[in-house]
Amino acid sequence: MSEDRSKAYTDAGVDINAGNALVSRIKSIVARTHTNGVISDIGGFGGLFKPDLAGMDEPVLVSSTDGVGTKLKCAFQFGRHDTVGIDLVAMSVNDILVQGARPLFFLDYFATGKLDVDVAASVISGVAEGCRRSGCALLGGETAEMPEMYAPGEYDLAGFCVGLVDNTRIVDGSSIRVGDAIIGIASTGLHSNGYSLARKVLAQSGLGGDDPLPGSDRTVADVLLEPTAIYVDIVRSVMRDFDIKGMVHVTGGGFYDNIPRVLPATVEAHIDFGSWTVPPVFNWLLAQGNLTWPEMLQIFNCGIGYIMIVSPDVCDEVLGRVNAMHAQAWRIGAIGRRRDKTAEQVQVAF
Repeated sequence: MSEDRSKAYTDAGVDINAGNALVSRIKSIVARTHTNGVISDIGGFGGLFKPDLAGMDEPVLVSSTDGVGTKLKCAFQFGRHDTVGIDLVAMSVNDILVQGARPLFFLDYFATGKLDVDVAASVISGVAEGCRRSGCALLGGETAEMPEMYAPGEYDLAGFCVGLVDNTRIVDGSSIRVGDAIIGIASTGLHSNGYSLARKVLAQSGLGGDDPLPGSDRTVADVLLEPTAIYVDIVRSVMRDFDIKGMVHVTGGGFYDNIPRVLPATVEAHIDFGSWTVPPVFNWLLAQGNLTWPEMLQIFNCGIGYIMIVSPDVCDEVLGRVNAMHAQAWRIGAIGRRRDKTAEQVQVAF
């Protein structure tokens, strides 16, 4: 681009040439995520996608949007930017997965005060990796350079995912009955929730990013920036052979707010605390933050990132399938009758 034409905008703090350099750098990375439905390249005004509707009687689009939250502050603090893009994809993809949808494509939004091409390319490479793990295409995105909107060295992320499910295969929790089994699939740590509290606890502890996390053989930075697990392969494998009655992505609000979102009003979830392995980071947060386990389960996933509710007669087979895919899963509870309509729908036995 002509420097004469872009000089005024550059003087105002927006480097158009840097934006063009970023597009050039990520073009091949984005292309590697393209699936058969993609019929456009990045750089256009909109991404084009032609879905394969074969075998679907009533195709239904499912969409979700999310960000990474204050986990980004950890990326800034520790100078690591290659995993938060995976988090961005995971938060939306796991949400539409709950309803049985297959992710089709993803779009991202990256905003910063002054564009650092290396940092942005690292972030978007993470987004592409998240899409690869999800089996969806990174169809497009937006990079916005907005002087004075963000602190130096900081940026924000948002993402949008679209998936597809046959109307007859939508998982909505309506078939959940008393006696059904609750299966919990392991998280990879905090995922992308509770970081406002986690960062406060970290600051009070005096630990640095390179220090070992108490109770763990990993550093604080490694643990806090571990990307959110993407459950697409596991769930789609289980759905091929078993009836999943309800699913939960355990995000902000923990067990108490997320599980009721899929429960009929006549039932409640009985959770057996201690039936799964709690990663060291949560024990550290509990002790360092002077918290209780009910408080922890309200804020964090505490080691369970995704939940399936199935008939008890297939529970062991489903657990075997998940474990065979190199993921940890446990039967963490059961569905009971709700005797008091004013009571919470999640009852945890500690």
